[in-house]
Amino acid sequence: MIILTIARTFVVSSAVFLLSGASAHSIELNGAWASDPSICSKIFVKRNAKLVMTSDADNYGSGFVVDGNQVRGKIATCNIKARKEEAGLVHLITSCSTDVALQTVQLSFKVDDDNRITRIFPGAPEMSVSYSRCPTQ
Repeated sequence: MIILTIARTFVVSSAVFLLSGASAHSIELNGAWASDPSICSKIFVKRNAKLVMTSDADNYGSGFVVDGNQVRGKIATCNIKARKEEAGLVHLITSCSTDVALQTVQLSFKVDDDNRITRIFPGAPEMSVSYSRCPTQ
């Protein structure tokens, strides 16, 4: 009876450990993301050891760069203030600045796989934009 109790405790403890390890896995967003992976070289360039968008990037498609706690697009740079992951979704609360204004923006992404995400707009479920991770440049 004592052996059965010890075995049961071990099995339950192992399951809890494995499940908590799985939920601790953080979704990796760092890198350059483009609406079409074939245009990566046309919308991103490395400048001063940093990936930035080219001056005519919007002629080819949309994209952004995630670098640590910063998201950089064509017209705004956003600092990530909060991050929440749940059931294949990543929600970011960011403080974004443009040449004209500073505002708080929520960015939400559905993770399709390691190299594809879809930006969703919680208030408008019919809207979405898909992005692919660009190869490291």
